[in-house]
Amino acid sequence: MNSSHLKQAINAFKKGGVIAYPTEAVFGLGCLPLFQDSVYRILQLKHRSIEKGLILVASSIEQLEDYVHFDRLTTIDQIRDSWPGPVTWLIPAKKETPTWLTGAHKTLAVRVSSHPTVNALCRELGPIVSTSANPAGSNPAVTTQEVLSYFGADLDYVIPADIKNNLNPTEIRDAQNGNIIRVS
Repeated sequence: MNSSHLKQAINAFKKGGVIAYPTEAVFGLGCLPLFQDSVYRILQLKHRSIEKGLILVASSIEQLEDYVHFDRLTTIDQIRDSWPGPVTWLIPAKKETPTWLTGAHKTLAVRVSSHPTVNALCRELGPIVSTSANPAGSNPAVTTQEVLSYFGADLDYVIPADIKNNLNPTEIRDAQNGNIIRVS
């Protein structure tokens, strides 16, 4: 990835921006998780209800410890074995975790990404909000042009890319029992 794009995206994130960036399967829309106004901007752009909750992506499991309870999970080895990679886990949220992240749930969706761009962003910023770059009911964007056609000037920065692997969005699993919620 171009270091100039990375620097511009990091600066936009730090200013409360909403960014589009490539992930393992589709483009993601993201912001820093404690910037409530930025999270609400994402929800508005996507026409998504806050009750659904969002995903946090990180570059290491340690980056997620302020948001979720890994202790007492019988699936912790399974979680560690799946990361970094395209598996999102629903893990009990800490009471301090903002409801604009968890929605109507007592869990938070989290993933340690294997994507080099996501990893570079998270190494610099910590965990970031990640949701597919598409309005509700539309297919997730897999090219820069699709991102721009959906959101145009409403985004603060777009890291250009074309995602060619045609993967589905990540698998989601329940960390309390290991059950698959959504197949990738």
